[in-house]
Amino acid sequence: MAHNSPEYTKLGAQVVSVVAQSSDAVRRYVEETGLPFNILVDQSREVLKAYGVWHPVGLDAWNIARPSLFIVEPTGAIRYSFIADRQDEFPTHEEINSQLHNLQLPTGSEPTG
Repeated sequence: MAHNSPEYTKLGAQVVSVVAQSSDAVRRYVEETGLPFNILVDQSREVLKAYGVWHPVGLDAWNIARPSLFIVEPTGAIRYSFIADRQDEFPTHEEINSQLHNLQLPTGSEPTG
């Protein structure tokens, strides 16, 4: 995702990652990797649960979020969603690119909701 983020931005998308880790761990990771997009910390996992990507497997420490991708229109409507069944599944760059082209977002647009 980081590698293709500039291309998605040119298509009018704003790339944001939502993670359940601590803000300190995320801050260190961003500093080390120089990710080109924002990361939102969801330690309470409310967002992950609301989007249906939280996968309870037992003790809370072992629960995980499934790899997922949502393309949200500026109105807040979900236009495309991908939620993996396995941790090694991700949508292809071609699929993401195709979905963004179909949405035809104006450059620099931002969600309203």
